[in-house]
Amino acid sequence: MIYNENEIAQRIATVRAQIERATEQAGREVGAVSLMLVTKTVEAKRIIQALECGEHLIGENKVQELQDKQARLEGQRYEAHLIGHLQTNKVKEVIGYAQCIQSLDRLKLADKLQQRLEFEDKTIEALVQVNTSAEASKFGVAPDKALALIGQLRDYERINIRGLMTIATYTEDEREIRRCFQLLKTLQQKAQQRYGDYGDFKTLSMGMSKDMKIAIEEGSTIVRLGRAIFGARD
Repeated sequence: MIYNENEIAQRIATVRAQIERATEQAGREVGAVSLMLVTKTVEAKRIIQALECGEHLIGENKVQELQDKQARLEGQRYEAHLIGHLQTNKVKEVIGYAQCIQSLDRLKLADKLQQRLEFEDKTIEALVQVNTSAEASKFGVAPDKALALIGQLRDYERINIRGLMTIATYTEDEREIRRCFQLLKTLQQKAQQRYGDYGDFKTLSMGMSKDMKIAIEEGSTIVRLGRAIFGARD
């Protein structure tokens, strides 16, 4: 497939303007929302073009792609997050390639992470993924169990919980999308009240290409955009 060399820069400029406008309209401080490039199936050349525009945050759904991208992006400065479901048998690999795991949703996974991190004498940042849509097709801890999970995660000193992540219902109903994001914001506030001595929980990773504006209105600090930057996937 042939791409215009300026396409990525133009798309990023457009998205940046949209984020800034939505942030201002929501009465929030400009700069409060970070842009994550979702690079699933995106070739390294196009990712490098985005990084050269000043972007630094990328998100991958699979550990294998994180590994492949690290080899192909050698020499580039970026921060990589795993945003897809993490199987316990991939813990050893993910620690070597991700700076943050946005999909921590169960104690069994935390156990495996803690053991491996202790063995390698490392720490890692993480977000607790919450299934705010209650859809069986989505991963994440149930909202009514999220605070209890966070409380238990305080015992895992190698895992630094920075906030929460969710994927809203894929629907045209903006009220339902907003409900998902409002629920995550409410959980964040409760976590701050209950476990403020453990972490600040400042990060809210929510919002993608289709629902970014609503997410920003409801308090997102990271929007995860793939299609808006790189176009439709092959």
